[in-house]
Amino acid sequence: MTTIHPNHIAQNPEEQQAMHWLQDWASEKQTFEIMTSGSTGTPKSVQISRKQMQCSALLTLKALQLKEGDSMLINLNCEYIAGKMMLVRGMEGKLNMYFTEPSSNPLLNIENNTFDFLSFVPLQIETILTQSPEKIAILNAAKAIIIGGAPISMGLEKALQNITAPVFHTYGMSETVSHIALRRVNGKARSEYFNTLNGITISTDDRDCLKINHEVSGNQEVISNDIIELISPTSFKWLGRADDIINSGGVKIIPAQVEEKLASIFDQLGIQNRFFVFGLPHATLGSSVNLLIESVTDIDHKKIKQLTSEINLRLTKFEKPKEIYQLTHFEETITQKVDKPKSILKLLEQQ
Repeated sequence: MTTIHPNHIAQNPEEQQAMHWLQDWASEKQTFEIMTSGSTGTPKSVQISRKQMQCSALLTLKALQLKEGDSMLINLNCEYIAGKMMLVRGMEGKLNMYFTEPSSNPLLNIENNTFDFLSFVPLQIETILTQSPEKIAILNAAKAIIIGGAPISMGLEKALQNITAPVFHTYGMSETVSHIALRRVNGKARSEYFNTLNGITISTDDRDCLKINHEVSGNQEVISNDIIELISPTSFKWLGRADDIINSGGVKIIPAQVEEKLASIFDQLGIQNRFFVFGLPHATLGSSVNLLIESVTDIDHKKIKQLTSEINLRLTKFEKPKEIYQLTHFEETITQKVDKPKSILKLLEQQ
């Protein structure tokens, strides 16, 4: 782990990437090219202005009550918006920034340091809690922890209750310069709803997908593919993605809602494997609902039988997976999110 600033000499390629970004920021550059992560489609380049980034950073610093001199850890890939925005928050908030190489367990080699501000993808925080539980003291010392880039599973949210520091799930996209809303996921203030950052209001289109027009989006209307339940102009519940919808026999199934029910069943049965629901072409239904489970070794027949029994009891006939598949390892994007299309393709190649 190293302390970083614009004049620091990088020790490895990941650190060098962070340094280039800090130097660009310090040079007062006004426009930046950002690559999307590719978790919901082919990675693409988007143009983001300095003003958008400053606005987003200041809103986050205010929401999390971070102040000059607070410390933060940079442990995300700085090629993408999440890592870049951590650096911008550090620069704009005059925080003390420390860098550690991005990995599934970024706290592994950190012993005697604590940080006011931490940011993880779900895989990172889950790895820390399961493989390095002694690091919880570092987590508890934080003023705020944010988790973004992918949904938080029921099992992980349950484990997060062991952290006393405030933990927030983020909602956002590259086009809105990282997150625009936060959801508290632990403690007495825990909520199932996201609340937008100060001054940001949202609406929905005719698909019930979230829309935003704010300074963080360059004062341009951004229409997402995220289906939401709009609670108010500043709060919502995320339901799933429009481009994931499975039209099975004329009934529209949102995989994320089925996955929420399945997560409860998995938790009850003590199955900790990652999984997701997806559609496949079907001769009579048009598309069928299917379940893919990540399993280094096949889950035993008895456990699958219990799973099937609970699914039959607790899911509607339209939600029940037609097939349950197992795959040794899920494919992942470079930002450590599950790459569903590639994982499905890998499965089909093995059939």
